[in-house]
Amino acid sequence: MKRMNDPDEADPDAALMLRVKQGDVGAFSELVTRWQQPVMNFLCRLVPDPTEAEDLAQSVFVQVWKAAGRYRQTARFSTFLFTIARNLGLNEIRRRNRHPAEPLDPRPTGDDDAPLRPLPDPNQLGADIQMQQAELVTKVDEALADLPEKQRLALALCREGELSYEEIAVVLECTIPATKSLIHRARETLKSRLKPYLASGAWTDR
Repeated sequence: MKRMNDPDEADPDAALMLRVKQGDVGAFSELVTRWQQPVMNFLCRLVPDPTEAEDLAQSVFVQVWKAAGRYRQTARFSTFLFTIARNLGLNEIRRRNRHPAEPLDPRPTGDDDAPLRPLPDPNQLGADIQMQQAELVTKVDEALADLPEKQRLALALCREGELSYEEIAVVLECTIPATKSLIHRARETLKSRLKPYLASGAWTDR
């Protein structure tokens, strides 16, 4: 009979990681399959470059494999995984801040202050709708990128990482109330900045 405190009873992913620790490549492949998309989604929220986010995601799993020998089941596997993803993501953000790239197509001066246009009525031409939807995606990404670092991390972990408040607090190394406050403030900032789209019903908080 399986004991309630068995790793595979409490956290199947942790049980897989304990097998990885013993050199089980198949268990590692299962973890990659299970978590590669959530990790990619999380990193895309931090690094607005899909190619770079994909490279970082690969680096995350390389680090998971390298750290397997030191792995201890002190928390859920997802907490262990996203702590690695957080560290690599923050390192990349700081590297970009030290060496910002020149924009390929800089916007005219003052464009940042232009009001957001609401999405068109669904009865309008499909091409116009697609253009407005693309604008919405861009505005959401810009709003996320402008959030303070910890707020962006907390919201990304909540939306993409499938982590509880308790687990997010461990990853961010802060208290649960502070975690909830970070997520609340991030959501309120996004709602305020994206208010024109919210009024049209084109964007909702998830």
